[in-house]
Amino acid sequence: MNIFKRIIVLAFLLIVNCYSQGHKMEFKIESSAFREGEIIPSKYTCNGENISPPLRWINAPKGTKSFAIINDDPDAPAGDWVHWVIYNIPAGIHELKEGASSKKLLPKETIEGITDFRKTGYDGPCPPSGIHRYYFKLYALDAVLHLQAGVTKMQLLNAMQGHIISKTTIIGRYQRQK
Repeated sequence: MNIFKRIIVLAFLLIVNCYSQGHKMEFKIESSAFREGEIIPSKYTCNGENISPPLRWINAPKGTKSFAIINDDPDAPAGDWVHWVIYNIPAGIHELKEGASSKKLLPKETIEGITDFRKTGYDGPCPPSGIHRYYFKLYALDAVLHLQAGVTKMQLLNAMQGHIISKTTIIGRYQRQK
């Protein structure tokens, strides 16, 4: 290989290395049921089957030992209304299938907390009026949490303090059909 070709190859490798070092892939959660800011299909609400939507995440940060998800509605009349609390999702898991909560499709180590419906498991959107936003917040944690089943959102948030490596959110919207 002549000197000119070697310089081109080395320059290319240097550029690729600099780009990969300085450009971190974004930790992201998504759903095949709805996109960011879109309407959540009624299948996942009180007007439908009321099952948890499929969720998938990519680019978990290095050092992740477990994941937690909090699904809530900040537009509820009584304030933030919690629809799902789930934690200790193993680091090797990168998706929850449709209906994972009610169909018992959660990974064995995964634990569900209590919602504002006073029960464990997913309970979908069911706003009394108007269109509401539903946040699915995914936390990458540097630990597996030692909590019993049935903790509240606040108890989970307290236990996660100092263990959150990264957080990503997808927001869906819904207006109840009468």
